[in-house]
Amino acid sequence: MYRRAFSLSGQIVDIENQEVYRGTVHVENGKIASIVRGETTENQFILPGFIDAHVHVESSMLVPREFARLAVVHGTVATVSDPHEIGNVLGLKGVEYMLENGAQVPFKFYFGAPSCVPATPFETAGAEITSEDIEELFQREEIKYLAEMMNWPGVLNHDSIVMQKITLAQKFSKQIDGHAPGLRGEQAKAYIEAGMTTDHECFTKEEALDKLQYGMKILIREGSAAKNFEALIDLLHDYPDMIMFCSDDKHPDNLVESHINELVKRALAKGIDLFKILKAACINPVKHYKLEVGLLRENDPADFIVVNNLEDFEVKQTYINGNLVAENGKTNIQFAESSLVNNFNTDLKKPEQFKMVASEGEKVRVIEAFDGQLITHQLWQNAKIDNGNAVSDVANDVLKITVVNRYQNAEPAMAFIKNIGLKTGAIASSVGHDSHNIVAVGCDDESICRAVNLIIKAKGGVAAVDGPAEKLLALPVAGIMSAEDGYTVAQQYSQIDAMAKAMGSSLASPFMTLSFMALLVIPALKLSDKGLFDGESFRFVNAIE
Repeated sequence: MYRRAFSLSGQIVDIENQEVYRGTVHVENGKIASIVRGETTENQFILPGFIDAHVHVESSMLVPREFARLAVVHGTVATVSDPHEIGNVLGLKGVEYMLENGAQVPFKFYFGAPSCVPATPFETAGAEITSEDIEELFQREEIKYLAEMMNWPGVLNHDSIVMQKITLAQKFSKQIDGHAPGLRGEQAKAYIEAGMTTDHECFTKEEALDKLQYGMKILIREGSAAKNFEALIDLLHDYPDMIMFCSDDKHPDNLVESHINELVKRALAKGIDLFKILKAACINPVKHYKLEVGLLRENDPADFIVVNNLEDFEVKQTYINGNLVAENGKTNIQFAESSLVNNFNTDLKKPEQFKMVASEGEKVRVIEAFDGQLITHQLWQNAKIDNGNAVSDVANDVLKITVVNRYQNAEPAMAFIKNIGLKTGAIASSVGHDSHNIVAVGCDDESICRAVNLIIKAKGGVAAVDGPAEKLLALPVAGIMSAEDGYTVAQQYSQIDAMAKAMGSSLASPFMTLSFMALLVIPALKLSDKGLFDGESFRFVNAIE
C-alpha cells in the first residue's frame, strides 16, 4: 500500500550532481513523480535514505521486522543482509524465515545466498546450505548476491564446491561478497580475480589499499564489536566510488542509539567532503548490488529522508515507497507477532563436565581477545592448578572459556581466554558465530555450568550469573533472535550487558565479543565445540601442554 500523493519542500541534496538546491518533491503511488526547483521557506534537507551495505540482521537479536522498526528511525531505508547466521542453524528453512518475516514491513531487506554453511568442517552446525540450495535461492529476485565467501583458502586452492558456488553467482549475474581478513599481495589479487567484489574485514588502511588497487570495494565497518571506522575512513578522500558503510553486527541497544547515520556524522566531523560521504552511505550500495532503492530522482521509488541540517544530520522523517515510516525519533512501523523456529537439542550439563585435568608446571594456550576487534592473539600462561585441574586465574584475567554443542549431546570444548575481565560469575550466549553453539566464560566451573544451563532451558539466549543473581534474555527464534518488541529487547539486553560489566568486564560489548570467540575463520586462535583452533594454520591445537 502506498500513501496518498503528497509534496515535500526543502533543500534538495543531489548527491550525484553534487548540488544542493531549493525545491519540492512530488510523490505519487509510491514513486517520485517530479522534483521541481523553486523557492521555499522550508529549510529542511531532503536526501536519499541510508543503506547498511553488509549486516547480519540476526546479530541484532531481533527478527527482521523488529530490526526495521528500529533502523528507520535513524534514516535507514534498506540493508544488504547476509542470513548466514540463521542459515547455520536451520539451513534453507532459516533463509526462508528471514525473507518472509522481512516482507511483512515497509522496509527494503535485500538478502544474499549464504556461501559457507557450515562455515568450516571444524565445528558442528545445525544445517548445510548446498550449491543446489544456492541455485534455488538465486532464482528469487530478492536474493541479490552470494554472501561473504569466508573460505578464502578454498578460493585460492580452487576447491570444487567453492568454485561451483562462485560459478553459480556469475551465471545468475549476482555480486559476490568477500571476507578475507589480513589477505594481502598476490593472494589478495588471486582472491579478487576469482570474483570477490567487496570486503568488510579490513582492519588496517594498508590492507584496504592493497585490495583497492585490484578493484575490490571496501566496506567500512562500525558494529557493536568490530570497529574499523577510525582506521579506514580517510580512504573516502581518494576512493569515494569504492567505499560503503556497514555495521556487520549490531546489538539491539546500539541500534536504538544509531545506525549508518552515526558514520555520516563522524565522517563529517573529520572534514571529509559531504558528497563523498553520502555516496558511501546512500548511493554506492544501490549501484553495486542493483537494489530497487530510490536515489531521489524522478520515477524512482520514494525512498528518502528529511534531516534538520547538514551538520547534525538529525533525522526528522524517513520515507520508504512514499510511506512515512518514522518521524521525529519515533517509528511508525507497528509491532506484530512473529512465528518461532528453532533447532536446539542438548541436555543440561553438570559442573564436572567443565573440568580440565592438568598438572603443576603445565602451560595453557590462551586466546587473547581485543576490545573492538574480531582478531585474537595466542598467548602462553602457566596453568593455575587446583586439585589436579586447570582453573580460571581471575587475578591475571585468564578465564576458562567453553563451547557447548547445542545440536546434540557432546562433551564441552574447553580453553582459556584473556581480556574478558570478569571478577566473579560467568556469562554465556547461544549467539556464537558461526555455528551458534553455546559460548560461555567464567571464573569457576559451577557458574559456567549454571549460565550454560540457563541457555539450554530457554533453547537460546544470553545469560549472566553472579552468585545467587541470574539474568537471561531468551532468544527462542533459532536460538539467536527474540520475537518480542525491539525496544523491549534492547532494554533487557542493556540490563544484562550492565550486569556483565558490573561483574568486572571492561569490554564495550562483552556479549558481542564473546560471540566471536567461536568464529574460526578470523585468526589467530578461537574455540569451536570440537576444540581449540588455530585460524592461521587451520588446525586444532592443544589447550594445555
